[in-house]
Amino acid sequence: MTIQEIGSFMKERRQMLGITQPDLAEMADVSINTLYKLERGEANPSVKVLNKLAEVLGLELSLSVKKLI
Repeated sequence: MTIQEIGSFMKERRQMLGITQPDLAEMADVSINTLYKLERGEANPSVKVLNKLAEVLGLELSLSVKKLI
């Protein structure tokens, strides 16, 4: 998934749950600016930040590493 897809997915989930951006930022203990940028696909958040947001949204963060060559 690209960062744009992750941001869009998290935004859709947040809206489905009826959570505002400021509320999600507070619940996940992340800056509102980070959340705004993530949802627009403009941020490069750490795994820690993504995990905090995923937990609040009832999602599981799964990472994979692929060899490119």
